[in-house]
Amino acid sequence: MKIITFFICFITFFSCKEEKETLTAQVIIDKAINIACSGHCENAYIDFTFRDKCYVSTRKGNEYQLERITTDSTGITRDVLSNSGFQRFKNEILIAVPDSMAIKFSNSVNSVHYFAQLPFGLNVPSVRKELLGEDTINGENYYEIGVSFIQEGGGTDFDDTFVYWIHKEKFTLDYLAYKYAVDGGGIRFREAYNVRVVKGIRFADYNNYKTDNLDIVLTDLDRLFTEGELKLLSKIETESVGVVLTGSK
Repeated sequence: MKIITFFICFITFFSCKEEKETLTAQVIIDKAINIACSGHCENAYIDFTFRDKCYVSTRKGNEYQLERITTDSTGITRDVLSNSGFQRFKNEILIAVPDSMAIKFSNSVNSVHYFAQLPFGLNVPSVRKELLGEDTINGENYYEIGVSFIQEGGGTDFDDTFVYWIHKEKFTLDYLAYKYAVDGGGIRFREAYNVRVVKGIRFADYNNYKTDNLDIVLTDLDRLFTEGELKLLSKIETESVGVVLTGSK
């Protein structure tokens, strides 16, 4: 009897300890990426349409190539960002691009792919993650994860700051906010909708909200959202999403 009692107490002790264990920001992001990617994002060919432009990403482990393809009366322009840097092709002919414009084009290409494939990308070396706390949005409980970037490897917008709301049970990324400095600066809050899974990879569109108060703390935006105090600015929609898996888990 004493052995059985000891065994029950032993199991109860460690069960309670596990329940009370606080997850770190890194663990939460890892779980969110696992839910969103099912182990496929590192080895996949993904294409989609965003605002009448075609975007293509090809990833093979640590190698990547991000493309934006624009078609107009002059032909086809293909902007390509990869491990090797940025290149622009006009009707498949490589053309020279000034460094200042290459940086601008690289940032715009990377930004669209970054948001379309969130939360994948939050584990790159330049990302710093912090568990800011927990909150409730529309009756659902969320972890609040703060994200910033170190200057080396963080791009020209390394001083932008982000907050991601990760569902405490489902580990889905349902809301995000960010503050940016370019073009006079601004603050945005995004609400995921039209969530769908293509070949095991999760995609979402977003209602994109703004506030004119640039002094607001990002973690207060969820409250302003639920109180209807944010203005709907636009919709971020990725259309005709296609996925080809190029490797195993």
